[in-house]
Amino acid sequence: MSTRRMLAALIMGIMTATLMAVPDALAQGAQKMDGANTAWILTSTALVLFMTLPGLALFYGGLVRAQNVLSVLMHCFTIACIVSVLWLVGVYSLAFSDGGALQSWIGGTGKVFLLGVTPDTLSGSLPEVVFFMFQMTFAIITPALIVGAYVERIKFSAMALFSAIWVVLVYGPVAHWVWGGGWLAELGVQDFAGGLVVHATCGTAALIIAKELGVRRGFPTEMRPPHSPGLVMSGAAMLWVGWFGFNGGSALAADGAAGMAITVTHISAATAALVWMAIEWTKHGKPTLVGITTGAIAGLATITPASGFVGPIGALVIGVVAGLLCYVSVGLVKMKFGVDDALDVLAVHGVGGVTGTLLTAILGATAFGGLGLSKLTIASQFWVQSIGVLAVVAWTAIVTWIIVKIIKATTGLRVDEEEEAEGLDIRAHGERGYML
Repeated sequence: MSTRRMLAALIMGIMTATLMAVPDALAQGAQKMDGANTAWILTSTALVLFMTLPGLALFYGGLVRAQNVLSVLMHCFTIACIVSVLWLVGVYSLAFSDGGALQSWIGGTGKVFLLGVTPDTLSGSLPEVVFFMFQMTFAIITPALIVGAYVERIKFSAMALFSAIWVVLVYGPVAHWVWGGGWLAELGVQDFAGGLVVHATCGTAALIIAKELGVRRGFPTEMRPPHSPGLVMSGAAMLWVGWFGFNGGSALAADGAAGMAITVTHISAATAALVWMAIEWTKHGKPTLVGITTGAIAGLATITPASGFVGPIGALVIGVVAGLLCYVSVGLVKMKFGVDDALDVLAVHGVGGVTGTLLTAILGATAFGGLGLSKLTIASQFWVQSIGVLAVVAWTAIVTWIIVKIIKATTGLRVDEEEEAEGLDIRAHGERGYML
């Protein structure tokens, strides 16, 4: 063989080997950990946990009577511990592992106790343990939000049992449907950070459990105002800051999508807060701290499902709608329907989450300043979003009702009148928040 032919053969061999190696290199590259993304999701994990501990705990704690502030803090702290353990034991696996033949409906058991997951195991460009922790914080805050519906009158044992069962039977399946590759994901439902998974589920559950518990003494004409608006504002501020991790972290990357999600989150919160304040100021003659902070939370809840799909103009629209609709819903739930959803979980989170989910179909389109990420027409996407809302609300309502009925028949659900009058701090926990 001539030198020329040998050289040509060598070059061809090198090129062939190189081309054959490209797919493997690409595959390895796709599974390579990204340090920047990992750092951002670690930060977001801390921010979302900060939303519950201490943000939500202080927000809710300031809204109740002084005799019940510690009971609310205890509820939030206990739920964080219960859900953390259950997430490890199996709920994470049910939500985010392959369910085989049942994949459309529920995940499998392949990742119970994080079996087989090491520090080097990846989920996309993230270590799976980081993804595990990030998603755990969402699972924690969802049943913690329901606390607002039953404060001041539920047994501590009933709260703990309800939260444990609920996160397994409601949160786990719904998270799988939407985020774990389940049937709603296959359908094309868009829920960037939890309008359905978090807010629609907790709002629906709040309605069911508040209705089953019954109203507090003096409801609605003799109810005491929040004992500490200062605590309410402090907690709301922590929630607002933490929400940047909630929505921005849901991009699962340190990139422009995360930046846009944070931007629209902030705009929606600020707009809804101003709208709520304006309504309250016009109607009652004075703007209140509790009012403006509640408006901000409404804006945050409503933008959550849309935060990865809309632009700044969409965020303004969502903020206005959130402030108006959630304000009206508070009065309707309590006064018209007579449901003692004590801290307005349904009106703020349920109504807000559903509204944001539906508006995503419209405001996510480029024609309305959105990012145009949907492959469907506006009408088709709206139909898909509606199916998602109906399915999640129906499942949550039915399962929550069954759980509550079982607890009622076993441990009991509500404290007696004497305990309710004295307050749960001293009667349930033997402690006082304040030396009155």
